[in-house]
Amino acid sequence: MSYDFQAIEAKWQKEWAERGCFEVETDPNKPKFYCLEMFPYPSGALHMGHVRNYSMGDMLARFLRKRGMNVLYPMGFDAFGMPAENAALKYKTKPHDWTWQNIEYMTSQLKRMGYSYDWRRRVESCNPDYYRWNQWIFLQMYKKGLVYRKTAPVNWCETCGTVLANEQVVNGACWRCETPVGRKNLEQWFIRITNYAQELLDNIDTSLSGWPERVRIMQRNWIGRSEGARLSFEVPELDYTIEAFTTRFDTVYGITFIALAPEHELVRTMLDKMPAEEAKKMSDFVAQCAAQSSIERAAVGGEKLGCKTPFAGKHPVTGAPIPIWLANYILMDYGTGAIMGVPAHDQRDFEFCRKYDIEIIPVIQPEGGHLDGATMEVAFEDDGISCNSGRFDGLPTQKAIQAMIDWGEKEGLCQREVNFRLRDWLISRQRYWGTPIPFVHCPKCGVVPVPEDQLPVLLPEDVEVREVGHSPLLDMPEWLATTCPRCGGPARREADTMDTFFCSSWYFDRYCSPGFDKGPFEPRDTDYWMAVDQYIGGIEHACLHLIYARFFTMFLADIGLLKVREPFTNLLTQGMVIKDGAKMSKSLGNVVDPTEIVDKYGADTVRLFILFAAPPQNDLDWSEQGVEGSHRFLGRVWRFVEENLEGLKGHGTDRVPMASLSDPAQREFKRKIHSTIVSVTHDVDKEKQFNTAIARLMELTNALYAFKPADETDHRLRREGVDVLLNCLSLFSPHMAEELWQMLGNAELVSRSPWPVPEEDALGADSVTIVVQINGKVRARLELPAGLDEAKLRETAFADASIQERIGNMTVLKTIVVPDKLVNIVVKG
Repeated sequence: MSYDFQAIEAKWQKEWAERGCFEVETDPNKPKFYCLEMFPYPSGALHMGHVRNYSMGDMLARFLRKRGMNVLYPMGFDAFGMPAENAALKYKTKPHDWTWQNIEYMTSQLKRMGYSYDWRRRVESCNPDYYRWNQWIFLQMYKKGLVYRKTAPVNWCETCGTVLANEQVVNGACWRCETPVGRKNLEQWFIRITNYAQELLDNIDTSLSGWPERVRIMQRNWIGRSEGARLSFEVPELDYTIEAFTTRFDTVYGITFIALAPEHELVRTMLDKMPAEEAKKMSDFVAQCAAQSSIERAAVGGEKLGCKTPFAGKHPVTGAPIPIWLANYILMDYGTGAIMGVPAHDQRDFEFCRKYDIEIIPVIQPEGGHLDGATMEVAFEDDGISCNSGRFDGLPTQKAIQAMIDWGEKEGLCQREVNFRLRDWLISRQRYWGTPIPFVHCPKCGVVPVPEDQLPVLLPEDVEVREVGHSPLLDMPEWLATTCPRCGGPARREADTMDTFFCSSWYFDRYCSPGFDKGPFEPRDTDYWMAVDQYIGGIEHACLHLIYARFFTMFLADIGLLKVREPFTNLLTQGMVIKDGAKMSKSLGNVVDPTEIVDKYGADTVRLFILFAAPPQNDLDWSEQGVEGSHRFLGRVWRFVEENLEGLKGHGTDRVPMASLSDPAQREFKRKIHSTIVSVTHDVDKEKQFNTAIARLMELTNALYAFKPADETDHRLRREGVDVLLNCLSLFSPHMAEELWQMLGNAELVSRSPWPVPEEDALGADSVTIVVQINGKVRARLELPAGLDEAKLRETAFADASIQERIGNMTVLKTIVVPDKLVNIVVKG
């Protein structure tokens, strides 16, 4: 009987589905475990990164079921977004049709891999049953004052024809199409995620201990809490007060210029009061800056561009006039869009002043040193001693900061403040394929929310996408025209759609009760299942999806829908799959199609290789030779069971107690079986080192081949070893394990059989090898009975003839004894 993986895998996938093996229900009487991978975009087909991600999750889900957990393990699709519109243009189809075809095809691929999802719970974010609740949640946020509109400079991708959030600009380019991103002023929808900034930051230390430290650091930096002071610069000519935030109020005496972002609201007032020629020059500068991305403008070491205005602000302490400049490195996205320029102690300000010949005044000196603004080559940004600062001269930096803010508050010169780098979430997109924002625009009533009983606002499905640079919804008057729910008069629908990250910020809640139609989820179900116990996905989502999902969970808890305030207890960020030294990419021509590999070797082989080739957190270097090696290993297991089937079936399945064994070979083999259980359990459950767990199973397979049964006890031991091997192997290669388990005559599925429990008395060694050293150099290895105390080990080591000979007449200074490992004799002479 050959190992016909195609027939075997199809057989067991059908059997699992018919039996509903992986379907679960809310049951407060059972311990639960929620295992989840980040749901995929239905791009058309799975890639190897998907396979690696989902193989990890499936292995954990199978393991935890065996250990008695009620395991929720669902799958769905993050189905809105630009790629569907691009595909519609390319393939002359509709985004709706293209997306749903891909969803069904990728579902078939996932099923063919044998992943143990509860498919009844599949969620698709483009389904009206789902995005209805996107709209409902948006309205709850609006009611709580978290949703607002404003005109703002935004990141604009000309190719996609839409706005991008700051997080979606990567190295100055669009995260999707890599087009350079520019700036544009548009009226946009925002969510006040900044209201949750402090809790998002605090919980990193108190609630996210199960997350990788690298992700925690990235989130801390992205949220970016700063303590400092807000100060004001009056501009009498313009009847305006410029406000700026600084963490270094101790440098206030060193201000030599004020810099505004080119998008600052004061710029328009300035232009109106300037002569035409000067105004044109400044307008050209503003346009030049708008063509740069935020990343490019704020980059460390990037070119500093400035335009001096004819206006000045009043120094808040001295009253002296301070020239106002526009500068490209000042962004409206951060702080107030204005800074106090202190070039002696900020490198970017220093570079700007050197370029435009602005005065530099040091107000901090290094201990024992002296700075001269005219000759400084770089800004002095370290702590030091205050100087040129009036009554505060001579104070060390940290004391000066506090003393000067205290003084400034008392004198009304500043206000103590906490600021965050995190900005409010720009949620609106000028695209078609997304969740419609549930508002209408009424000439009489203004912007009005759609009543909840009229949700969902349906996205038209029979839509032709054209290369016109704007959403096709704007070309659909029959969809745009509606009635104002407040006055009953004619109104126009909001044509912007939501950022697709809105969809992925709560989908894990919907999995708990996907058919519920009276709310986004049934609280009874989320009370039981949430939080997600193990979340798996790429580290590239650290400052996008993972922050938004945390914010959503906090908000839903605040309105009484959730009991938890953090969505994911443990996070595993897997490495990439690379080939020929680079991440797999169509443009590089190094993509490996999972379907082709499954056709050639089978799903079990692909799963085994993808988990064996590298630790989960590391990048995996694709190797077809490695795939062949995994296939050969499964072939060895198959042949062993098949060739010894009669002997394995004919001698019972009861374990042989360790205490009944006297033969050293039997005891050693028994010990190998049970140490394998311990090691695999530890590697999977605690260390998440799935590659080493598989290596343990390979070692057990070698031991099975080497063990030659001679009597009934031997045969029973061999059956015990095979049962353990197949039970453990079912996590990684479940189809073949299921088939061999059935061939052995087991009535229950291996997928439903409990995890093997190691026998305590089968784990201790009969003997140990002790390394004996002299002054750290190995001089002997002694096979000794296990469990000897330090005194006996020392005595035995010194009694060894080779050790006695080497010590001779030398003086023994001390002896270091590590039981069951080492005796190190330190000598002199």
